[in-house]
Amino acid sequence: MTGTPALELRSVHRVYGYGPSATNALDGVDLTVASGRFVSLIGPSGCGKSTLLRMVAGLEQPDRGETRVHGVTPAQACAAKMIGLVPQSPALLPWLSVLRNVTLPQKINKGAVGRRARIAGSGKRQPAPDMGELLVKAGLGEAKHKLPAQLSGGMQQRAAIVRAFGLQPDVLLMDEPFSALDEFTRESLQDQLLDLWDELKTTVLFVTHSVSEAVRLSDTVVVMAPNPGRIVESVDIDLPRPRNAHLFREQRFHEYEDLIRDRLRHAWHGAAA
Repeated sequence: MTGTPALELRSVHRVYGYGPSATNALDGVDLTVASGRFVSLIGPSGCGKSTLLRMVAGLEQPDRGETRVHGVTPAQACAAKMIGLVPQSPALLPWLSVLRNVTLPQKINKGAVGRRARIAGSGKRQPAPDMGELLVKAGLGEAKHKLPAQLSGGMQQRAAIVRAFGLQPDVLLMDEPFSALDEFTRESLQDQLLDLWDELKTTVLFVTHSVSEAVRLSDTVVVMAPNPGRIVESVDIDLPRPRNAHLFREQRFHEYEDLIRDRLRHAWHGAAA
């Protein structure tokens, strides 16, 4: 199915609660993401970013509208191991070593290989990655036999990212994975995330509250507004890759930051009006 978007949401609505107290989390959301793109969702709290992510992950169903991952439902995509998820907390199994944690998903649901191959555009898979090598690339080579409790928060999050990339997902969903980390660790993990993404070429949908993070990582930044939750603008980020630390000194980088902040201010003011 050549040309099929990696992600497509069409007129998606999601309401929590009933009557006057109901919250319109998503209201007529349309979003199309081409394969291999890195797209960030940013907006005020309550604008539906995480709800949208959970829709794509198949963890929630829309009240109206539809969501497609490479042309199939999220449930079908999950059954075929086409979707990887990195939550805010690493969720590593405490009794398994780092290496066993990151290799575990490859050992579960082996029938997904056949299902994945039958979905157009997902049959051309590379050989399974060497998870030890991915851990080395993420700076965890010397920690692979340690338990999660022996790692720092940043190291645990790196392990969670490697675990998700190890499935070679067609779509990687990331819900503010660096929000609890200090600035230095966050920037280090951004570097490692971009290195892995550049190598594996998966499609990423990334939720963040950080303007700088969104601009640095993304091909496109999608700005959302609350009350009701909706997309108000998509901004393409035309900056060269690879995006290393030198990017922070570029005038164009700061111009994009200012543009996104301006759009966010409009989103806040519109919600308060």
